[in-house]
Amino acid sequence: MAYEHSSILLVDDEKGIRTVLGIYLEDLGYKVLTAENAAQALTLFKSERPSLVLADIRMPGKDGIALLQEIKLENPETEVIMITGHGDMELAIRSLQLEAADFITKPIRNEVLEVALKRAEERIFMRQKLREYTENLERMVAEKTKELLSAERMSAIGQTVAGLSHTIKNIAGGLKGGAFVLEKGLSLDNKTYLSQGWEMVKRNVEKITNLSMAMLNYSKTADITFQKCDPNAPAREALRLMAPRAETSGIVLEADLDTSLPPVCMDPEGIQQCLLHLIENALDACMEEKAPGKSVTLKTVPAEGWGVEYRVIDTGCGMDESVRSRLFQNFFSTKGTRGTGMGLMITEKIVDAHGGEIDISSRSGEGAVVSIRLPERQGPDESGCGPN
Repeated sequence: MAYEHSSILLVDDEKGIRTVLGIYLEDLGYKVLTAENAAQALTLFKSERPSLVLADIRMPGKDGIALLQEIKLENPETEVIMITGHGDMELAIRSLQLEAADFITKPIRNEVLEVALKRAEERIFMRQKLREYTENLERMVAEKTKELLSAERMSAIGQTVAGLSHTIKNIAGGLKGGAFVLEKGLSLDNKTYLSQGWEMVKRNVEKITNLSMAMLNYSKTADITFQKCDPNAPAREALRLMAPRAETSGIVLEADLDTSLPPVCMDPEGIQQCLLHLIENALDACMEEKAPGKSVTLKTVPAEGWGVEYRVIDTGCGMDESVRSRLFQNFFSTKGTRGTGMGLMITEKIVDAHGGEIDISSRSGEGAVVSIRLPERQGPDESGCGPN
């Protein structure tokens, strides 16, 4: 991976070392600042703000350890590489405890210096990416929160913002955790840690994207377009879309659709979206149970006084009453830090717009049944049906 080289502050009391290293660092593409002691280095650091510092650990007056501490107080994100002698191992270890990026020993070998610089640049790069992700997250949250607040009643604002803040905190925590593992991998040159950390960051960036899209979908659920259609049509499409996920997870996804049902006035895309959320939750519940023979069934049945009833039945982990009673609270999720709670929020809003109802029957360890009922008839509009 190529990096755009930063400015670097070189601190050493020996003029010859400053000259030779300065030339080599310039050849590598760095803008080189030099200082012969800690006091001069601090003055330059405060005025130029270099992202990298290469400092001798033993200097007359204030030594490299003291300089490292003052630089970290001024800017904790500055990467400092210490230059040590062969007899300075205890000081070198002390510098790492004080968050130096690395240390190299005299006489300095070019290839060793390049490795230390590369590691420091990688740490800088990862922090920049994490900052960009966080800033993008904050910007998206601000935009979508504004849409939510303008769409919801003022009495719900406090609860909505609190739930959203909790969700964002979980994602931000995941990003910080990924960054921590990445930094450990860089400092230890451990590819396993690097891979694990990068996967953690990618998963949380995906969650940012999913949360943003879910919030956008939530804001659009007011745009319900009613039409008379086969109530099994959105069910078949939802099953088709979720089949690969079920197969990959080793879960049986079944259809039990009543083909005798008459057409119902509905927004088929909206109802399909609801069924997708419910099937996804059911698959997740089966995966939590971690037992063979798990299944999810989507049924359509007639219901007295209603046009159609959809049932999503799973043999997963189920839930107790304390969890079930909270399912439709804004941003509540049974998936912990992996979920956002937006799926059921969107589902409830779409079902409400249809004049329908949704309920959940479940007991811990015994699976769950989620039912959506849509009205038999709707009031007239230009398409021949619409909300009452």
